[in-house]
Amino acid sequence: MARHRFGLGEYKYFAAPLPPLVQELREALYAPLAAIANKWMEALGAPLRYPARLDAFLRTCAAHGQTQPTPLLLSYEADGYNCLHQDLYGEVAFPLQVTAFLSQPSEDYTGGEFLLVEQRPRSQSVGAAILPARGELIIFTTRERPVRGARGYSRVTIRHGVSRIHTGRRFTLGIIFHNAK
Repeated sequence: MARHRFGLGEYKYFAAPLPPLVQELREALYAPLAAIANKWMEALGAPLRYPARLDAFLRTCAAHGQTQPTPLLLSYEADGYNCLHQDLYGEVAFPLQVTAFLSQPSEDYTGGEFLLVEQRPRSQSVGAAILPARGELIIFTTRERPVRGARGYSRVTIRHGVSRIHTGRRFTLGIIFHNAK
């Protein structure tokens, strides 16, 4: 991460074929999230719709040259962190992703809150710091989400990251549904 100025920690993308558990999670989570993504597109007046099955969506990614899987393991030690960012790897992007927490706060590490920062149109940013327990998942947007306002829905940009780890080591599994170039 440091050499790219993304933060201080390690990340490793899985190569194809994905480990069976990661593949099963990716497939099982995709279908219900595709239904939500399609409702978001409808709310935003966007014509784009996502297929109900991951394999069909990945064919769309492949047609745009995006064939590299994006699920990854992330590791942070004391003083590690991840800068606010969005996980976009090409022209095709699925609007939701999942982080699975593999370490227990206070037991395995301190600090290291999961950060979400939302930039609403014509407003100041709003942040949230979340400290999930081992085994919990967070589902969040890769780029933006619809928010209802006085004049209908607008797009709200979201970035995510990890606050500085104070002690110990923190591990997470990131499940991103679109592939990379």
